[in-house]
Amino acid sequence: METLQQAYAGGELDLFALAANWKRYLGVRIGPFLGDTVLEVGAGIGGTTPFLCGAQHRDWCCLEPDPVLCRRIAEKLARGELPSFCRTVQGTTQAPATHLPRFDTLLYIDVLEHIEDDEAELARAGRLLASGGRIVVLAPAHDALFSPFDRAVGHHRRYTQRRFQAICPPTLSIAHMEYLDSAGLLASLVNRLALRQQMPTRRQILVWDRLLVRVSRLTDPMCGRHAGKSVLAVFSGKPAV
Repeated sequence: METLQQAYAGGELDLFALAANWKRYLGVRIGPFLGDTVLEVGAGIGGTTPFLCGAQHRDWCCLEPDPVLCRRIAEKLARGELPSFCRTVQGTTQAPATHLPRFDTLLYIDVLEHIEDDEAELARAGRLLASGGRIVVLAPAHDALFSPFDRAVGHHRRYTQRRFQAICPPTLSIAHMEYLDSAGLLASLVNRLALRQQMPTRRQILVWDRLLVRVSRLTDPMCGRHAGKSVLAVFSGKPAV
């Protein structure tokens, strides 16, 4: 049985909190798929949350199993760094600390790859969706790019369109799919084949965020959003027969 408390093994969250341009880009690409009520699964330190939520949302629930990270989100709420409609709940979709209602959107930002049974997780997520709701998943793309970094932060896999199709529960369908960060794809390939780093440096994160992400915002549409180091998938509930 899954427990409420799960210590997060990765150490990259504060480092990637520096990637403001990347998070703003995610806000542009993910924003249209978000409903009024959102469950952000595996919210971490809430580093991406303020870039995605806005005045149009009524309830934004940050679900996080690590009690230390959950407290950091609560501290941000207390300091007013997150909107007043945000809240935090410790636990997982399988074992939340409190009862979870149904949400318009369930959001997984670089989370699903950390979950061993991703197919079962999507099935649970589908049961928490309100009618007409969506599950939005952003994940690292392409198993060929699996690197020491992936292992160091607890990734079980990377994703492709074929993988998402294989794990899509029968109650859901894939409504949208695209790849992001085509320029960053080259950097990931260099790390996979040459650098083989377990963790990027602060300088590398800033160069990627300030240079490569800006290039990707131009090149992603040029390549039809068919290439990138990250993949965005949107699942929607099938209408009842």
